[in-house]
Amino acid sequence: MNPTPSPPPVALTIAGSDNSAGAGAQADLKTFTAFGVYGLTALTCVVAEVPGRVSRIQAVDVEVVREQIALSLGAFPVAAIKTGMLYSRENIRLVAALYRALPTPRPPLVVDPVIVATSGDALLRADAISAYREELLPLAALVTPNLDEARVLLDGRAILDLDALEIAGVELARRYGVPFLMKGGHLAQQSWEQLSPKEEQAREAVDFLLSPQNPVVRFAAPFTPGVATHGTGCTYAAAVAAGLARGLELAEAVAGAKRFVTAAIADFFRWQGADDRRVDALAHFAR
Repeated sequence: MNPTPSPPPVALTIAGSDNSAGAGAQADLKTFTAFGVYGLTALTCVVAEVPGRVSRIQAVDVEVVREQIALSLGAFPVAAIKTGMLYSRENIRLVAALYRALPTPRPPLVVDPVIVATSGDALLRADAISAYREELLPLAALVTPNLDEARVLLDGRAILDLDALEIAGVELARRYGVPFLMKGGHLAQQSWEQLSPKEEQAREAVDFLLSPQNPVVRFAAPFTPGVATHGTGCTYAAAVAAGLARGLELAEAVAGAKRFVTAAIADFFRWQGADDRRVDALAHFAR
């Protein structure tokens, strides 16, 4: 009889369900699998969406969310936790309370503060922002806001260039006492049309890892223009969580996640939908 193989590390995502599977818990599971991590899910809501459009959101009862998380943490040796779309103040407070109650050392917590979709649709109830600020962000091993989410956390201040992105990350890391990953891909997208052909060839998507005590770490990768996917933030954060579940240090986990999401964008899939609309999706199998 063959010996039983050693089980893989386990990561839990607490997130919404995306029927198009480009974002949310579905994207997280695909990302965990690509990194050789066994993924668990606790669904907070069901989202009817496709790239570029959020049609409807239905919340999962908070006690059902509680049971999903509690059963997963009780049955599996969870080595990392990633939060995505928590949707409500009640869910944010629940996750924070359950996490604080875990025995130490707790598994690292990667918080993707899902507030606004790439399409501009709101994904968090307005009364939940304070719960993020006060209860969940200070517990994180890493926070990964997009530009719109960073603007909310900065009380409305916009980020217009890479210098401002780095300064904002320093401020947020000091304010909450935890590391922040500030992502510049959307800055590259916004300025793309202003570039000359020579500049286009050298264009990079630049991110910064900023910690309260450690030096700034810069990550750069080629920028792929003309791709209209969604779920890059979910995928990036899930890839970091997978790296942490495998025992990597934070900067090393971020570097691996940056390589993964860059490849997933560059190797994107494209379909022509039944409504004659183009649909792009990340290639979560890219490594």
